Amino acid sequence: MIYKRLLLSLLPSIALASGSVSAYEKLEPPHDYDRVAQEIVSTLENVHYNKTLIDDEISEQAFDNYLDALDPSRSFLLQEDIDRLSKYRDAFDDALRNGNSQVAYDIYNVYLERAETRLEKVLAEIPNMVKGFDYSVDESLNIDPDKLAWATNQEQLDDYWRKRIKNRALTLKLNGEEQQEIIEAIERRYKSQLKQIDQTNATDVFQSFANSVTAVLDPHTTYFAPRASEAFNINMSLSLEGIGAVLQMEDDYTKVVRLIPGGPAEAQNELAPNDRIIAVGQEGKPMIDVVGMRLDDVVDMIRGERGTNVILEIIPANSNSQNSKKITITREKVKLEDQSAQKKIVEVERGGKTFKVGVIELPTFYSDFAAIQRGDRDYKSSTRDTKKLIEELQEEGITALILDLRNNGGGSLQEANSLTGLFIPAGPVVQIRDASGRVSILGDQDRDVAYSGPMAVMVNRMSASASEIVAGALKDYGRAIIVGDQTFGKGTVQVLQELDKGQLKITQAKFYRVSGESTQHKGVMPDINFPSLINTDDVGESALDNPLPWDKIHDTRYPVYWNFDEYIADLTQLHSDRIKQDANFVALEEQIDYVKQQSEHFKSISLNEKTREQQREESEQSELKRENKRRQALDLPTLDNVDDIEAPEEDVYAHEAAEVILDFISLYQQNH
Repeated sequence: MIYKRLLLSLLPSIALASGSVSAYEKLEPPHDYDRVAQEIVSTLENVHYNKTLIDDEISEQAFDNYLDALDPSRSFLLQEDIDRLSKYRDAFDDALRNGNSQVAYDIYNVYLERAETRLEKVLAEIPNMVKGFDYSVDESLNIDPDKLAWATNQEQLDDYWRKRIKNRALTLKLNGEEQQEIIEAIERRYKSQLKQIDQTNATDVFQSFANSVTAVLDPHTTYFAPRASEAFNINMSLSLEGIGAVLQMEDDYTKVVRLIPGGPAEAQNELAPNDRIIAVGQEGKPMIDVVGMRLDDVVDMIRGERGTNVILEIIPANSNSQNSKKITITREKVKLEDQSAQKKIVEVERGGKTFKVGVIELPTFYSDFAAIQRGDRDYKSSTRDTKKLIEELQEEGITALILDLRNNGGGSLQEANSLTGLFIPAGPVVQIRDASGRVSILGDQDRDVAYSGPMAVMVNRMSASASEIVAGALKDYGRAIIVGDQTFGKGTVQVLQELDKGQLKITQAKFYRVSGESTQHKGVMPDINFPSLINTDDVGESALDNPLPWDKIHDTRYPVYWNFDEYIADLTQLHSDRIKQDANFVALEEQIDYVKQQSEHFKSISLNEKTREQQREESEQSELKRENKRRQALDLPTLDNVDDIEAPEEDVYAHEAAEVILDFISLYQQNH
């Protein structure tokens, strides 16, 4: 089966488009979208992988999704509004099917009035409110989304807003801002939010309404109105300068989903997945608070001319409080060569001998389609580059090879297939099942093998899609030991369907390994687990709403080269014993335990200044203590300040992966 356009990478969410509307002016459905509504429901029912009937059950979930999209932090609507609007709970399916989306606008207009009234009230009160805050009072702000409920009256909502503003004011105060600067920063936040609401147009509301329905089917099926469709295509081509990060909205915050390999943010190494961006600034200009701002506008602020700096205020994912920090990233265009395969050699001392283990770092599965179309015989591709690097590493006398797919979010399916073929003779690589249940097999036809020796594949939670296809195939064939962390679990295929207006990105198929196991939801489990700071409960397909489930189909015929299973227990024990003595891993394990313990306690934020200062001090001292313990074990000079801590120059994961593959070689030789 041929797919016109396979969307294999983890892709950014695209926010609503911009328009203009004056305050309190009610929005009405754009009737030129009536046909689009009917197209969407027809396409979902007939093309989506599950071919789900859009009925009242879907409508009820879509109703909740729509309210969450409008008011994710429960900041504007009251419980009485929800009760009154609940009469529309079963109307979303009929609205789409009949091409009459009035229900969405009736709900939106209630939200519009509540939001504008609230924001105007807040803006009028901010100066006196900030001046009157007493930071010695012991009170807290709930940040646990599971315990966030609709306010039952205006007084309750007033107190919630007071605490939200006090939290932001305290954060700015702890960052050294003066009172007037704090007032101006908070005013900018809510003026911006009010402006965003005032600029929302009828098309925006329709897109949000449509996506409240698509989100019930799975997290990757999305409707893009014309402007958002254009933004989506820009993101697909990576043609604009920026920081190289995939972002999405979550509970009023702009959250980092992943860093683009070879991009500025990854190179700078201060931004991480799950970090929340709360303000964006340009050189010489005040920071703009972006909490509650639409994603496309946040992205526009972050993008800019290459070589210029953007300042981000972030709440780190591993922070044990809401204290923020500022980082500066220089904008650059993410180029193909920046994402190219790279090689290095890890040297391991054993028994008085030095063993060389080659490492090929592959940030993405790429192919220079423009060069191919020009007829350039020297076009770049991940397969061609990897093959060349393998040849160079073999000339340097490597004992084993590691394919590093950490943080590789996917790319070209054809490249994933051909790259797998570098390590196996001709054979199946991945199975693809469509919505009709038909299974097609994609495989390598080239019997030549670039490397037939022992190897490992390194993965982590950000290894997704095409990466999971390669890792799964090499695992099933017994060609590689998989080391690292459970992969992302994106095993679905999306295609773009053109509609009368805009596009529908719709899930149409699922990937299955040659063993028959899906890569969806569960991902690829490593043979040897490495400790990781990424929490699989917060990151990955299983952390998204309504992911398609893991399942299994018939396997296909394929040979198994090494039976790694009989060695895994011994390899795991050797690995465990070794990292207990490795100062780098000991420090990492302690950091993981610390973050886990803190996250269990911080379901609310203290609004007491001394408490927050103490939390920050404890966090910094804990980090400094771990780092100095590590440095002492490695005979390195200790540090006096947490700001002096830098990431270790050595890639401890790659070194441990090399140890694991050498363990296997030793055990295999003993048994043969």
